[in-house]
Amino acid sequence: FPTTTSTTTKLYSLKPAAIPLMDSGKALARSGEILIDYTSTLNLYGGGLSAAGANIRNCGDAVAQAAASCRFKTGAELVCDELRNGGDSLKEAVDKLKLAVEECMVEERTVYLAPLVESTVNPMESSSIALEAAGASIQQRRPIADVGEELYKCACSLEQLAMAIQQFDVDAKEPKECSTRMMFASTKMKEAGDELRGKKDKPKPKGKSWIKG
Repeated sequence: FPTTTSTTTKLYSLKPAAIPLMDSGKALARSGEILIDYTSTLNLYGGGLSAAGANIRNCGDAVAQAAASCRFKTGAELVCDELRNGGDSLKEAVDKLKLAVEECMVEERTVYLAPLVESTVNPMESSSIALEAAGASIQQRRPIADVGEELYKCACSLEQLAMAIQQFDVDAKEPKECSTRMMFASTKMKEAGDELRGKKDKPKPKGKSWIKG
């Protein structure tokens, strides 16, 4: 009969993902702050788009907190909760983005932005689903590779989201900076996912070390 691995043991095996996941969370939180700043430039501060930025920031904070808890054997419940909270924040952002699309249609000066904002809805939703699933995988005591797989899926969706945000205004600095930070967050989350999936690149042998063995 297969043995059931405890949540504590699973958490301990999450430890290698802690550092890249921390970097990812911090970068994601910063990307959300930059998006909020951009709404001030557009005179859309306080609307759906800035609220979505706040949700992204909150998600980044949750991911960073999850990463911090990965270092401790007794933090399984915290890691699970924080990842799911992060997923909930992105889920809320989906609704805020839909609201932002409607708001952009109100004034002629922002009508051009409506379809661009709309293009972020699907990757945002995919990110939220995958991140929540990563947390749920821990709670359900699924194989650690499953947690990594969901983190990797989330990272891929964040990459698509970053590219969509950059298209908001190719000449403005905020969308580019937001996209750059989010892309970095995606890269680091992929690294965290690979750590858990066991797919990280192994260093190539140097010199004639390949002869040994």
